[in-house]
Amino acid sequence: MDQQRKNKEFIINYYNAVSGTSKPRELLEKYISDPELIGHIEFFEKAFPCYKLFIDEITAEGNRVIIRARNVATHLGYLGEIPPTGKDVDFPFVVCYEIENSMIVNHWMIADQLTLMEQIGVVPANEAAH
Repeated sequence: MDQQRKNKEFIINYYNAVSGTSKPRELLEKYISDPELIGHIEFFEKAFPCYKLFIDEITAEGNRVIIRARNVATHLGYLGEIPPTGKDVDFPFVVCYEIENSMIVNHWMIADQLTLMEQIGVVPANEAAH
C-alpha cells in the first residue's frame, strides 16, 4: 500500500476515534504530537463536548493529508468569553495534516468562524448570504 493511502487511512481512523466522544489527552496523544493541535482540540472540546467530525473530502500528497469536513456540535461550555448557548452548530472547515511515523506532527486549519458565530447567536445571520 502506498504512503498516501496509509496516511489517509490513518486520518480516517483518527476521526473515527475522536468524533462524537470525549477527547482526553491520552487519546489525542495516540495520534498527535503537535502540541498546538492538541491545545486547539482541548479548547474546542470544552465549549462543544463530544463534537462530531464528518469528512466530506480527503486528499493526500506526500506526507500531507487535506480534509474538507464539517464540525457538528452543541455549544455547552464557554468559547473563550462567550457563555454556553445550548445551540447546535454545523460549520465547515479545512485542515491539512502533516504525518510522520503514523503521527500528526503539524497542521494548518481554517474554519468558517462567521458561520459558527452566527449559529450560536453572537453575530446576526446575514440574510443575503443564505
